[in-house]
Amino acid sequence: MRKIIKILTIFIILVFLINSVISIVYPIKYKDIVYKYSKEYGQDPFLVFSIIKAESNFNQNAISSKNARGLMQISEVTARWAVDELNIENFKLDDLYDADLNIKIGTWYISKLIGQFENLEVALAAYNAGSGNVTNWLNDVEYSNDSTSLYKIPFKETENYVNKVLNSLKIYTFLYDEQIFIEDSSAFEIVSDKIHSFILDLRKEAD
Repeated sequence: MRKIIKILTIFIILVFLINSVISIVYPIKYKDIVYKYSKEYGQDPFLVFSIIKAESNFNQNAISSKNARGLMQISEVTARWAVDELNIENFKLDDLYDADLNIKIGTWYISKLIGQFENLEVALAAYNAGSGNVTNWLNDVEYSNDSTSLYKIPFKETENYVNKVLNSLKIYTFLYDEQIFIEDSSAFEIVSDKIHSFILDLRKEAD
């Protein structure tokens, strides 16, 4: 009996450690901001986390070779459009390094793309390659057979990007319960305490 409990205890600890490591690789940083704008623009917060991970890996000061800035890598063209649409005053490009503004614009932008294309994969392709390119692909039988979805993405970078975001979305959805991990920052401590208590109970039963 003691041997079984010992093995079970080790297994539980390993599961928790693996989950903790994965949670570091797939963090929920800026969760209050993400949750706020996901709710405002009707998006899945885990989708926003997945885009941030793919775009900047949560580096607030990231800048690309094409000068896209911040957490969700907003280009100047997209930023100017968003600023006009959202009535943001006194905007400067360096404001895109501000987490709140960047996530606001990025979440608004992906919501616009999803509304335009009515297909998540296509919207993500547009987020990466631009809506103009994606519209051309949808009208080309080499890439689309129904003008609404893509069975082939001609840009390898964009194909990899879409797959990366969708895979991250699956992992985020699997790892986290929205109500616990977004609204309660002490979730990890709660889980840890529960596992610790469970192990203590097992040991008591063995005595």
